[in-house]
Amino acid sequence: MIRHAESSYSPGKDRTRGLSPKGQEDVLRVTELLRDTRIDEVVSSPYARALLTVEGIAAERGLPVMQFEELRERKLHGDEVAFASGGFLDAIERSFADHKAALPGGESFREAQQRAVQVVKRLLQAYGGQSVAVGTHGNIMCMILHAFDSRYGGFDFWKRTTMPDVYRMTFRDEELVGFDRLWS
Repeated sequence: MIRHAESSYSPGKDRTRGLSPKGQEDVLRVTELLRDTRIDEVVSSPYARALLTVEGIAAERGLPVMQFEELRERKLHGDEVAFASGGFLDAIERSFADHKAALPGGESFREAQQRAVQVVKRLLQAYGGQSVAVGTHGNIMCMILHAFDSRYGGFDFWKRTTMPDVYRMTFRDEELVGFDRLWS
């Protein structure tokens, strides 16, 4: 799981915003970090910042980046532009405490988690025994982790993640049997 590199916030441009200069530098570090790691497939959220973070990994291996809409960022509120002015951290913390809660026009933790976990389960079925790099977002990454092991993926865990961040999840069938952070 690869959380996207740093991206400058642009209200109303959540899908298309790219990476900051620091984010672009960190992409090179992520690619270098994973250079000697076997990666058979690369998948990503369709959001530009997630795609840009994993494109180097795919390019080095001559692989396409398969995009999955279900790995997109979670919509917290119906009016993202107005929401950007405040309340972001409070809304995130509330959603981690109450997985069914959602702001008007937004997705609950549970709704976003279910759509993302479906992709991971399909990948596990299709690529069992192989290594898949998954480019995604902090909230979605934590929700996926939490679905497979409730010790991970809470609000405090999310706050400690960085942009970018890289975690290796090891599965036996659909059971998470190993988890470690590769980014430092």
